Amino acid sequence: MKSGLIPCPRAPPAAALQRVLEAPFARTAVGTRSAAASPSARFESPGIKQGPCVSNPHAIHHDSSARAVRLLCSAGKNSSNAITRNEVSMAPDQELQSTTSSEPSIQERPSVSVNAAKTAPPSSSGAAQARPASFSFAAKESLEIQNAWTMIMRWSKRLRKQNGEALEETKKVAVFGGGSFATAMGTTIAANREDVEVVMLLRTPEACIDINEKHENIKYLKGYPLPHNIRATANVEEAILGAQYVIHAVPVQSSRAFLKSIKKVLPPTVPLICVSKGLEIGTGLMMSEVIEKSLGKNHPAVFLSGPSFAKEVMERKPTGMVSACKDYDLNRKVQALFASPTMRVNTTTDVIGVEICGALKNVLAIGAGIVEGLGLGNNSLAAFVVQGCSEIRWLAEKAGAKPTTISGLSGLGDIMLTCYGSLSRNRSVGVRLGQGEKLEDIIASSSQVAEGVATAGAVVSLAKRYRVSLPVLTAVAGVLSKNLQPEEAVESIMNLPQIEES
Repeated sequence: MKSGLIPCPRAPPAAALQRVLEAPFARTAVGTRSAAASPSARFESPGIKQGPCVSNPHAIHHDSSARAVRLLCSAGKNSSNAITRNEVSMAPDQELQSTTSSEPSIQERPSVSVNAAKTAPPSSSGAAQARPASFSFAAKESLEIQNAWTMIMRWSKRLRKQNGEALEETKKVAVFGGGSFATAMGTTIAANREDVEVVMLLRTPEACIDINEKHENIKYLKGYPLPHNIRATANVEEAILGAQYVIHAVPVQSSRAFLKSIKKVLPPTVPLICVSKGLEIGTGLMMSEVIEKSLGKNHPAVFLSGPSFAKEVMERKPTGMVSACKDYDLNRKVQALFASPTMRVNTTTDVIGVEICGALKNVLAIGAGIVEGLGLGNNSLAAFVVQGCSEIRWLAEKAGAKPTTISGLSGLGDIMLTCYGSLSRNRSVGVRLGQGEKLEDIIASSSQVAEGVATAGAVVSLAKRYRVSLPVLTAVAGVLSKNLQPEEAVESIMNLPQIEES
């Protein structure tokens, strides 16, 4: 062998080379075997032990070097029998090109940087091990990505100009309720526009003191200062007078009585933005139906839902929600009202889908907490949540919901957050139940309402109305009603007949 030269095999047939190009080979340092080489072909690189010849020319070695394939291509097309060592040790990102190649160019693939001079020591089997390759996009692909992003930003700029009208015409927003989520929603609007007055309606004058004097909801969100344009009152007329929108954050089980009590005060043209999630006990009605029966069929209402923990909203962390309403113009106004650099609001006309998902995910979260509290592991938790998602889909579709809603923010997004998030009240109830605590003790020690507890019983009524079988959600209701022990519920579910995925 002459100094500075590495013997190279004769160019392989085009079919064999094509198989190499299409194989999922790993990009490694020069010196490993090439699958395109003939059975007797061998070549060496300094410092790398030569491996045995390939006995089967069709076998693809996944440690084959992309650089080696390029060398073979170059050698075959240029009719050269030798490649200098300087060509092998060229810069990592430099590409070997064929001047007369009619085959698909290897350069069309994303470029990969491989340092041929630095290889790992041989393994115990004698095969050379290469360091992980660094990846970089080809210049053409990088430019395409940049252009795509620029187009998205241009579209965003045009749409933001159109959405400014809702904020311009809004001077006052009332909030029914003083819990953590009511406070977070009011804060979102107040932070968006300092000249908008946000008035929270609370039960007693004493409850208003912290918000008005300390600018903080100490009972539910201690440590989170409120904007100066938020205040609280216990007077219904004072809260509603002059408001362009009202946010309804009263617990579902108290909503019917509350809305009937303010019907004469609330103007029939002021939209109600409902953020309460759940089903009414005894009737199984959704909030859209409760509002209709309490305020009248034609009262404008929008339903806001999605994965949104109150504390993270207060911390201005990026959050996504969905506004559901049959009225397109009202939907867009509410979207603009809440939208900010840290709050995205999608719109939909699927009120039923948003409500059912928002209600049933709380029941599912209690069950997920029970699984965790029993210490059944991640496999069980994943299987449980997936089965629960299927049951929610079965019921929602029977009720007329859209599949896109179930797989969107207000569906799967909210389910994921509530079942797995550490701030979930419903999940926490389930964990404590699984650990052996009594439900009455858990409720007594909680400062906020876990809607899933009351909703669980109503789910069974809703399933009966639409003739849908919901094994997992019914089991959760059985545990909450003390008809089942958590361990018994798990055993019974696991012993249900094996069925086809649906």
